[in-house]
Amino acid sequence: MNNKPSVFLDLDNTILDFSKAEHFSLSGTLRDLGIEPTDEMIQLYSKINLLQWEKLERGEIDREEILTRRFVPFFEAIGIEGDSCKAELLYEEYLCRSTFMVDGAKQLLEAIYNDYDLYVASNGIGFVQERRLNGARIKKYFKEVFVSEELGFNKPDKRFFQRCFEAAPQISPQRCVIVGDSLTSDILGGINAGIPTVWFNPGRSAGREDIVPDYEINALSMLPELLRNIFA
Repeated sequence: MNNKPSVFLDLDNTILDFSKAEHFSLSGTLRDLGIEPTDEMIQLYSKINLLQWEKLERGEIDREEILTRRFVPFFEAIGIEGDSCKAELLYEEYLCRSTFMVDGAKQLLEAIYNDYDLYVASNGIGFVQERRLNGARIKKYFKEVFVSEELGFNKPDKRFFQRCFEAAPQISPQRCVIVGDSLTSDILGGINAGIPTVWFNPGRSAGREDIVPDYEINALSMLPELLRNIFA
C-alpha cells in the first residue's frame, strides 16, 4: 500500500521557466518570419498570451481558439500582416526545445521525490510539455503527468483534479497538495477541489482577497520543510 503523500506541481514558472521559454521561442519565431524582435514586442505578446490563457481558465474560450488565434491580435498590434498559423507552428517547436528551469527546481525535485509522489498538473499543450520534461531530463521524478487538454478540463475547474484522482486512485485527496505560481489557475483550482494550496510567489506579488492560498513560499528551497510540516 502506498502511504506517501502526493504533491501536484504546476510546470510553467514553477518548475520550468516559462518566462525564459517564451522569450526564446517568440524571438526565434519572429526571426524565422523575417521580423527582428524587440523587448517591447515580446512584452506585448506575453501580455496578449496571458490574457488568452486567463480566458481559458474562466471558460470563455477553448484551447483551439488560443492556438489558432493568439498571434492574430499580436500581429495587428505591431502593424504587420503575419501568417498566424505558421507563427504558431514555429512557436510551438521552439517551446518544445526550451528546457530552462526555475532556480532551485532540480534541487527541489531531488530533495523531495523519494518522500512524496510527484505529479505534474499543467494547463499547457500536451506534446509540448512532454518534450520539455524529457528535454530537461526531469520526467523521471514524476509518477504521472496530468495535462488539461488530455483530462478534458482546465485548472481551476475542480473536475481537473477529479480526473486526476480517477486516473491515479492511489492519490488520497486528504493527503495531497498543489504547488503553483498562478492564483487564478493553481491556487483557485486547489481551493475548488478542496485540497491544500501552496502559492509559489518568487516576485512577492500582491495577493488577492478572493483567492487566498493556504501557504505561500518565495523560493523553492522553502518547500521541503513546508511539506514536512503539512504532512507531519
